[in-house]
Amino acid sequence: MKQNFGNLIAGQTPVLVDFHADWCGPCKMLAPILKQVKEELGDTIKIIKIDVDKNQSIASKYQVRGVPTMLLFKDKKQLWRQSGVLPKEEIIRIIESYN
Repeated sequence: MKQNFGNLIAGQTPVLVDFHADWCGPCKMLAPILKQVKEELGDTIKIIKIDVDKNQSIASKYQVRGVPTMLLFKDKKQLWRQSGVLPKEEIIRIIESYN
């Protein structure tokens, strides 16, 4: 995953990275919200889920201390970061503000 991560966050399409863990209750609440975000925004966004327990080096590189944490990238640049669960409308508004 580590060697591919740079490729995943490159390019003109914004990439929302969801750092999560299987044992995290709020992460389970966020998953269907992100599914709705993807359905609504379609190809204008990529959404990637990263399990912090299986990808500790990536989580550490981006200083992810709590889950869920969402990071928005475009052209390998981090544009936005938020920990916790947000409503679908808020996530969409944030993504669209960077598009």
